[in-house]
Amino acid sequence: MNDKVSALLNDQINKEFYSAYLYLDMANFYAGKGLDGFSNWYEIQAKEEQDHAMLIYQYLQNNGEKVTLEAIAKPDKVFEDLMDPLKDGLEHERYVTSLIHAIYAAAQEANDFRTTQFLDWFIKEQGEEEKNSMDLITKMELFGDDRRSLYLLNNELSARVYTAPSLTL
Repeated sequence: MNDKVSALLNDQINKEFYSAYLYLDMANFYAGKGLDGFSNWYEIQAKEEQDHAMLIYQYLQNNGEKVTLEAIAKPDKVFEDLMDPLKDGLEHERYVTSLIHAIYAAAQEANDFRTTQFLDWFIKEQGEEEKNSMDLITKMELFGDDRRSLYLLNNELSARVYTAPSLTL
């Protein structure tokens, strides 16, 4: 594997674990507001990000690459209102998409077809992550100011269950 691609994948492991921390911070914010459904939604997001990190970790190991684990930064976002985590979540997913695209481009440049094929799943996943974030913002814009509607949206989000990714390495 190309050294640049390996380094970017190693860095992405850290970014995925940071994403999990960020989503746990968002879950904690909503739990403090009594919105257990929103909290549940972000706890599941955190689990997904941990899975993404582990998929990359396993991919590197399966390809004989050294995995280097670095310190995970503390989330530094300050949430003032119920919409802040939603908007920050979408912004963060767009950032992660840009990181995946950069790794994909580096792998293409290195003719690393195995890694581009591996990253295809992540590219599709990021499209879903961005859409889910946008949909949640739309729902909050439509219903968030009405307490009854917020209650129903919170209940909808509490019904979300965790599903492990089905990616064969």
